[in-house]
Amino acid sequence: MIKRLLSFLDASPVNFLAVKNISEELEKNGFRRINPQEPLGKIEAGEKFFVTKNDSSIYAFQIGKKPLADAGFHMICAHCDSPTFRIKPNAEMLCEGGIVKLNTEVYGGPIMSTWFDRPLTLAGRVIVKGENAMNPQTLLLHVKRPLLQISNLAIHFNRQVNDGVKLSKQKDVLPILGIINDELEKGNLLMNVITNELNIQKEDVLDFDLYLADATPACTFGVHDEFISSGRLDDLSMCWAGVEAMIASDSNDTTQVLAIFDNEETGSQTKQGAGSPFLSYMLQRIALAQSHTEEAYYQAVERAFMISADNAHAWHPNYSEKFDPTNHPKLGGGPVIKFNAAQKYASDAVSAAIFANICDAASVPCQRFVNHSDVAGGSTLGNILASSIPLKGVDMGNAILAMHSCRETGSVIDHEYCVKAFTKFYQL
Repeated sequence: MIKRLLSFLDASPVNFLAVKNISEELEKNGFRRINPQEPLGKIEAGEKFFVTKNDSSIYAFQIGKKPLADAGFHMICAHCDSPTFRIKPNAEMLCEGGIVKLNTEVYGGPIMSTWFDRPLTLAGRVIVKGENAMNPQTLLLHVKRPLLQISNLAIHFNRQVNDGVKLSKQKDVLPILGIINDELEKGNLLMNVITNELNIQKEDVLDFDLYLADATPACTFGVHDEFISSGRLDDLSMCWAGVEAMIASDSNDTTQVLAIFDNEETGSQTKQGAGSPFLSYMLQRIALAQSHTEEAYYQAVERAFMISADNAHAWHPNYSEKFDPTNHPKLGGGPVIKFNAAQKYASDAVSAAIFANICDAASVPCQRFVNHSDVAGGSTLGNILASSIPLKGVDMGNAILAMHSCRETGSVIDHEYCVKAFTKFYQL
């Protein structure tokens, strides 16, 4: 099971590739892709299908034996974006000696220092000319070799570096791409990479969404190989656990939904984010196709349950003072229910009890996380989604260390626990 997760992480350096890989996995397991521009038509019990939005979010459905109005739906949601650096337009910056660096902007909230002095690569999508101006073609790009690096300033020029250094997002985190060999490469180094990788012509390229990614493969470590080291565990590990559960689950009375959103790291307020009405539109269309009445959708929402799956903070052995004294989950201790008095998480006593029961039924331990009262926490999907679809639900995730680092640390057994709990949830 863990090898499948590591392979998915390596193949999914950005949101677009994560959605591509999830789509292919679903198709291999009997799900069909539908076009939201077309009518849904008749919806049959046991049908399995999925839809994507913007090439960067995906929504899968396994239709229950009972209509949504009668049995509701069980939904797992997660997000496929992670903090990184986006390549700006007109990105090449020529320096002395012919060295070319790329102009970037920060996406989300990365721990910027962790991106220094490690091999990086490029991944994302390239938009090229299509049949007409309104329908350009999208090509996915993943350069599968070390291509760039953000280099530190030597300690000899910055004697205070180990005392903490404030980094400039515009100056300090620009990656080196290469050295130009001739005049023809000047201003074209990045474009040459794109066109060579995709075997296309420069004049066909209209635009791109490209991001930096760690080029080092995901791996396990520890005396017993009990830990996972990888970029993007937050939140691709939860995405993949949802996929594993969905494909392992047979159809039952209740419709099963897997929603993988984009842009959680920047607030979710996009057409492909958790703040979008797109998912609610899809659920409404399914309910209408089944019952031919708007009332069916509202009944379904009242009978539904949501698991918002986004990683939690594991207790850190070097920084115990940062954690709540009685609610600090540990690596290997099972899925974590997250609470917040300011309602940054959707969990309450009822939904937490339901999820704890699910874990118990799956023979999986579970933990609880509450922020140290003097330490502000982050937000996640559950409360954002619940503000547009008033679902009963719980915010949870597996505990990890170094969240938003270029490489995060998780637990092998926690991933296995999570898949078991999610699978049991879909089977209820």
